[in-house]
Parts: sequence; C-alpha cells; structure tokens
Amino acid sequence: MSSAVLSTSAAQSRPFVFQTENEAEVCPQIELFSEARPLQRVVPTTFPGAFNFKDAKLASVTSASRLAVRPAPEMVSTGIAVMDALTGGLPRGCLTEICGPASSGRSTLMLSALSAATRRGEYCAVVDASDSLDPPSLAAAGIELDRLLWVRCGENSREAEHRLEQLLRTTDLLLESGGFGMIALDLGDVPPQAARRIPLATWFRFRRAVEPTPTVLLAVERQSIAGSCSSLLIKLASLKLNAPENKASPTPTHAQLLTEVEITAELVRSRMDRKPVRSAEITFTSKTAWAG
Repeated sequence: MSSAVLSTSAAQSRPFVFQTENEAEVCPQIELFSEARPLQRVVPTTFPGAFNFKDAKLASVTSASRLAVRPAPEMVSTGIAVMDALTGGLPRGCLTEICGPASSGRSTLMLSALSAATRRGEYCAVVDASDSLDPPSLAAAGIELDRLLWVRCGENSREAEHRLEQLLRTTDLLLESGGFGMIALDLGDVPPQAARRIPLATWFRFRRAVEPTPTVLLAVERQSIAGSCSSLLIKLASLKLNAPENKASPTPTHAQLLTEVEITAELVRSRMDRKPVRSAEITFTSKTAWAG
C-alpha cells in the first residue's frame, strides 16, 4: 500500500494522508451487462413453538364450497289461485309489499291472505295505521275473528307522524313476541310523503327480526317504501269498474254501487329464486260482499 502526503497553506504542518492503492471502493461500478442468475427462494426460519398468524387467519376462513346455502322460504297461499300462480304464494320469514292506488285491490288481497291464514289455524295481526278496517268486511271475507288481533293506531290521533310512530312500535312488539302466522301493516291510507319518513334502517330491522320466524310480514301501501328490504313486491291497479245496470236511469248519477272490480297484478320483484324474475301480470276480479 502506498500513500501520498498533501499539505496546504491553510493547514501547515498537518498533512492529510490518502490511500491510493488497494482501497475498497465505496460506490462500486454497476455492471450493466451481467450474467443472469437464477432467482433463489427465501424460506423464513421459525423457532420451535412460534405462533404463525397467517396460518391462524386462513384456518378461520370458511371456503366458498363449504358455505351453507340458505334454504328457500316456505310459501303459503294468498287465497287467490291466479296470484299464487304468479308469485308462488307469500314467503314466511320475509317482508312482502303490496302497493297500488285507491280501489286497486290492496285490501282485497290482504283480507284474502288473512282469511287463508286463519283457516289454516294461524293467529294473525293487523296494524291499522288509519283506523279504516271494517269488521263486517273481515267476516264477509271469511276471516275467523277469534284468531285476529286488530291494532288501531289512528283512533286517538289525526297526525300521520304519531300514527306511524305507533305502527312501528307495535310492529316491533309483535315481531318480538312471536306466535303470529301473519302480521299485516295497513298503510294504504297514509300519504306517501308521510310513509317515506320511515327510515330504511327500520325496514331492515323488521326484515332481520322476521327472518328466523314462520311469520309472513305484509306491508300494504300506496307506493313501495321498503326498498330492497322486501323479498316480494306486488303492484296492483284497477283495470275496470263494473256497476249494476239501471235501465230506468242509464246515465250514472253522482253515486254508484260497484258490484265488482277487475284488478291487474304485476310482479315487480321476487327474491325467491336466484335468477331475476321478469315482470309478469295477471288479472282477477274482486266482488263486493253484497253483490251476491
């Protein structure tokens, strides 16, 4: 090894010594073209008794092939044959929406479903938000009244907000108590603006509460308000209103007695099948109790 001595005027008698040969390079030259080397796999070493967090996480994950498929819900009859052919019936443990304007057959379908449920020996409940249910119409529809609980939410209040609050509290209690084959929420006479104030989280809570039960949760409304929380959505509309013929006075007066209503039903949404259900329509007739 050789060395060179360098002195400057700023540092007299204090020489600086630099190694000039056999000095290790601080920044060695990078070979641009070098022979390719095979990649080597680095295997981490573990000591005996070490806990492998990665293996523990993988062990807690269930593979997709082992996931249990939720069985299809049991379907019950609506009491109307053509409606059962369209929807397959009403699903237990699910929320079903029936929507449509006035005189579209909402009450007819609800009463028919309640009648079929009570004939099966089930106890049912109707939460009436507007106090508009007519007991003689219940009996005429074939509903066994000793198996029906009628909750009148609008008896002492005219405010829609207060009636909705009573309806939601009552529904929570009924779902929690259990034992009902069908719970019908009659919101048909509640304005859509007021009905939309029900939070979507409330409908989600109802859906989760009814899932493990054999109860059919039925919501009757003017417009759909539960969104994706409902498993079945049926839209009704009146197709034709029929009145008795009066030969003496062929011109209709300010009031007419209706004998039957032709109703069209559209299946808007159904989550019963994994494949999307295309829209389908049926038509059926609703007769008044006094038409014979």
